[in-house]
Amino acid sequence: MSDHAFEVRSHRERFSGPLFSVFTDEVTMPGGSVAERDYVRHVGAVGVVALDDAGQVVLVRQYRHPLGRAIWELPAGLIDKAGEELPDAARRELAEEVDLLAGRLDLLVDMHTSPGYSDERIRIFLARELSDVPPDRRHERSGEEATMQVHRFDLDDAVAMVLAGEITNAACVAGLLAAARARDTNWTPLRPPTAPLP
Repeated sequence: MSDHAFEVRSHRERFSGPLFSVFTDEVTMPGGSVAERDYVRHVGAVGVVALDDAGQVVLVRQYRHPLGRAIWELPAGLIDKAGEELPDAARRELAEEVDLLAGRLDLLVDMHTSPGYSDERIRIFLARELSDVPPDRRHERSGEEATMQVHRFDLDDAVAMVLAGEITNAACVAGLLAAARARDTNWTPLRPPTAPLP
């Protein structure tokens, strides 16, 4: 079925904020009926699977208010700096959240986190050849990030945590599974970090 069968008849903004906006569209359905569809337009994000020379991944445990608890996640963040390229955003988030630099960055996977109600897209990178950010150049964390815990897990143990339901953040799940698959196929699925968005 063609996407063009779904004609937008009206479009109105319900909420506008710095990170996302909420809209309601009236959309013509196949057969001619009209339905309202509410959705979120999001600025987008990047995530990083940081894999060290010992085969361990760096995860953060961060409080998420909609859930009322902390969960395991990748170092990640919003695409909210004008003109910043996605690989640069990934490197920035890696440095800010876990005090690491990447000597090598590859593209792992692109994903829409919740396409039923949001257009949010996250691009997940694989960072290797890791080194520490010098102490005098480290980012001062605030808000929820001030209480983040940073841990390293063997990649296979992290995948087991995904399959056991201990890791539920969508980007983290996708990134860990993609990294394990890429490793098991000798890194052949990796794309260049500057590959165009689909």
